[in-house]
Amino acid sequence: MLSRLRSIRHRMAAGILLHGHECAIEARERFAYGADMHAIEQVIQNSLPLAVVALIVAFVVLAKCAAFFVDSSVEIANKLKIPRLVIGLVLVSFATTSPELAVSLMSAVQDRPEIAFGNAIGSVICDDGLALALCGILAPTVIAVHPGVLKSSGVFLAIVSVLVFLFVAFDGTPTLTRVEGLVLIGVFVAYLSYLYRQHKAGKMEEDATLEDIDHDRRSMGKDVALFLAGLVGIIIASHFIILSAEKIALAFGVPKSIVALVLVAFGTSVPEVATCVTAALKGEGALAVGNILGADIMNICWVAGASAIANDLVMGRKEIGFMFPWMFVIVGTMLALLRWKHNWSRRKGLAMLALYIAYVVSMLVCFPPGS
Repeated sequence: MLSRLRSIRHRMAAGILLHGHECAIEARERFAYGADMHAIEQVIQNSLPLAVVALIVAFVVLAKCAAFFVDSSVEIANKLKIPRLVIGLVLVSFATTSPELAVSLMSAVQDRPEIAFGNAIGSVICDDGLALALCGILAPTVIAVHPGVLKSSGVFLAIVSVLVFLFVAFDGTPTLTRVEGLVLIGVFVAYLSYLYRQHKAGKMEEDATLEDIDHDRRSMGKDVALFLAGLVGIIIASHFIILSAEKIALAFGVPKSIVALVLVAFGTSVPEVATCVTAALKGEGALAVGNILGADIMNICWVAGASAIANDLVMGRKEIGFMFPWMFVIVGTMLALLRWKHNWSRRKGLAMLALYIAYVVSMLVCFPPGS
């Protein structure tokens, strides 16, 4: 009996030592990973060329991981028998704006509100002035615009654009607060509810993107793995985008919000630009128009709103005075051109592209490098 107790005690001691050894190895691996990340961050912060390279690589990784995230999200939802309407109105919309959300939300959490807010508003400008412009220019024929889209999404986009401006314009220090972020999220939920009722009443066309999805015959385990890999990749890429953007802003002596407004916003809007160009070349331009309007609403309500909930988004008065007038001009012009004859043509696309170029040039004039 005594020998048996000794044997059990020895085995328990050995087990504890083995577990302690495994914990020590895991701790060392985590420390090494953290040290490697810190070393990479230091290299980027000390070199402008490497910061530019890191930014480009991070944009590529972000776009690829976002694609994994979207595809796996839809596949998981289909396997769980979630209604297609829910997938179209909620899941795909949230997933396709994951690059903008990840960058802005992480910026807010890391106390970089200028990047968070600049990216949200800049993505709206980039989507309308560049993505939709290229859609019109490259489309083989004139794109017909469904009047119902303008009556719902177009009007709502105009309303939330003015609303977010009113939230920040008259503060002593322009700030989108947590309460205002909650209001934007609430307004967005109300909008989704409205779309749901319209769809159920048969007043909206079926989402063609869901009809055309080519469902892979993957296992649930593989879909979950791709979902998690995409999510982790989005988070890591977003971190390096923020880090590189800060270095570029510091090197050229321009506000972080301006770098976010143009450079970061362009990078996070790459999925929308690619989608618009692809849709235009395939003769599905009407689908691209609807996606852009939806992305604009998501960037204002969801991206800016969620980021403000994480941390108050404080901006400089000069930056606010630059970004909002340009957003109103570009969004207003886009909606007016869409309403005119309810189509989107090559001439209209060229007009929007010219407006976007003027916006970038004016940014360089108002915020010259080293200013």
